[in-house]
Amino acid sequence: MGKYIFGVDIGGTTVKLGLFTAEGELLSDWEIKTRTENKGENILPDVAEAIALKMKEENISKDEVLGVGLTAPGPVLKDGTIKGAVNLGWGTFNLSKTLSDLTGLKVESGNDANVAALGELWKGGGMGYSDIMMVTFGTGLGGGLILNGRIHTGANGAAAEIGHIPFCEPEDEPDTCGCGKRGCLEQYTCANGAVHVAKRYLDEHPDEACGLRNISNFTSKDIFDFVKAGDKTACKIAEKIYRNIGRGMAMISAVTDVEAFVFGGGMSKTGQMLIDGVRKYYVNYAFPACRNTDFKLATLGNKAGIYGAAKLIIDSED
Repeated sequence: MGKYIFGVDIGGTTVKLGLFTAEGELLSDWEIKTRTENKGENILPDVAEAIALKMKEENISKDEVLGVGLTAPGPVLKDGTIKGAVNLGWGTFNLSKTLSDLTGLKVESGNDANVAALGELWKGGGMGYSDIMMVTFGTGLGGGLILNGRIHTGANGAAAEIGHIPFCEPEDEPDTCGCGKRGCLEQYTCANGAVHVAKRYLDEHPDEACGLRNISNFTSKDIFDFVKAGDKTACKIAEKIYRNIGRGMAMISAVTDVEAFVFGGGMSKTGQMLIDGVRKYYVNYAFPACRNTDFKLATLGNKAGIYGAAKLIIDSED
């Protein structure tokens, strides 16, 4: 049996790599640049080269490697087929087979958000649960659904695309979401969504004083910094954001009935304030049987993807 596992998390700017023991201990981690030119043709060869260099450096033979877990920002089917990754320039192809052919190693692949959720379940904020929804509050709103300890991908690899739940009627939302629709949940909840909510509130209440008015291009962090400072208008804006998130999570729990939501991404750095703010609205909106769902903060940060990728290999051995 192999002694080592590689976890690889492909992002739009960098590829994060980790060398793990077969038991899941992270021995080392590093990054390489994601070369997206020419439709991302260099990305997987660069990953294969990085793995080969690490194996040479650590004097590891192929027989000692259980496999390579791989994540990418796009819908990934159970057989390893990725159905396009716009940020990387990729179309549809079998991600697992391609990297396996380049490395001579077993490869298991998954969507980046789903695999990060698996990492948090295994070694992070979701430890102790078997059913979680990881919610990533980044530029957009990402999701990863774990049921019975395993990633739930859905028929098209698009399960847990929670940012695009129809949250409002399109005719009530003049702005377009990145997906091309209007009224998606992420337009009112993620980092960009928080700014969207704040700007609309400030436009609708021109007579209310707020420190945010003094910042030309404020961020979600600025919003919550003013909340912490006691800015009354910022606090009202935050309550609208909390309400939106709480209602969205209630929608999700009515379908998934997960044990816990695990909050990650930049906005989650607000910490317990975010959880407390969301929970009070969630309880009001949630189906009665789901009202006691736990809320946790992710703890692995940018390493969640490589941890989850390594767990893909461990799970494939079961």
